[in-house]
Amino acid sequence: MASGAATAARGAAVPLALRLRERLDRLTKPRGSLGVLEDLAVQIGTVLESEQPRLRDPQMLVFAADHGIADDGVSAYPKAVTAQMLANYLRGGAAINVLARQHGLALSVVDAGVQGAAGLVGDGAGAASLLSRRIGDGTRNFRLEPAMSPRQCEAAIAAGRAIAAQRIEAGSNVLLLGEMGIGNTASAALLLHRLTDWPLEACVGRGTGVDDAGLRRKLARLAEAAARRPQPLVAEALLVEFGGFEIAMLVGTMLEAAARPCLIVVDGFTVSVAALLAERIAPGVVPHCVFSHRSAERAHDRLLSQLGVRPLLDLALRLGEGSGAALAWPLLCASTALLAEMASFESAGVSDRGD
Repeated sequence: MASGAATAARGAAVPLALRLRERLDRLTKPRGSLGVLEDLAVQIGTVLESEQPRLRDPQMLVFAADHGIADDGVSAYPKAVTAQMLANYLRGGAAINVLARQHGLALSVVDAGVQGAAGLVGDGAGAASLLSRRIGDGTRNFRLEPAMSPRQCEAAIAAGRAIAAQRIEAGSNVLLLGEMGIGNTASAALLLHRLTDWPLEACVGRGTGVDDAGLRRKLARLAEAAARRPQPLVAEALLVEFGGFEIAMLVGTMLEAAARPCLIVVDGFTVSVAALLAERIAPGVVPHCVFSHRSAERAHDRLLSQLGVRPLLDLALRLGEGSGAALAWPLLCASTALLAEMASFESAGVSDRGD
């Protein structure tokens, strides 16, 4: 009894992350030999508050919205593509549909404000379900005026919080987050510029694949937008001025998930910018986040370094829509399975290096 009480007391005194690391070190392998998978297991266990964490009911959420800045030709595609791709998700034909089916991920697409999307419905198995949480018919052109009103921003953040709360209360403890919206890398780049004071040129990339002339045009339009509101602004005010409805909903989703034992799997550049915004609003969000990959968007690598995180994959992806998060999902499953199922040196009768 005394020994059991002492063990319990030690368990309460030793931080969970250290107990997880000690458990990994007792497994039948050289210490640290599983590399990043060991770090990932410690992170997952710490977030889920368990020495034997289980990932339950993974939910892939893709937030979609239109952006007024797209009218300025900052993308290689017209604004109409946002609604067309939303229909494609609902028919099951997009890359994220394929990856979600392959990995058994429940896929929902959130219409945060897609122009021309009213009346769209899913058409059966293998397709995404649709959550209509429309704040408006896309944002305004933030080169000329604020992208949204403060009330709209609050509503978008609240909608994201509610979606996360519903999924978690229904039994999920891991949310995989993606986005889609023509013009949203322009919004994310300008938000990053204002959040970090990095030169605008260092933040603006090719997005959907604009050519050199398109990149110059994108940079010029964003410079005009930044000059319209040059004063220092807090994160919420930056969202009002330069954000997107889907970015604000991503922020709300992360804020809610990070307040609970829930893991957040971040896709690419735009979702990472949302994570930075959420961290500025409520410090402590980033430790809940697994950053799935380093995208080909220009500023993503520097942003990951700023956040102090290491992505799991580096595949030169720049699709968005949660594709990188879905591709990283098997690594999360592997890390928790290894933690739970490997034998220890003692239980397997294998000599440890110190024996």
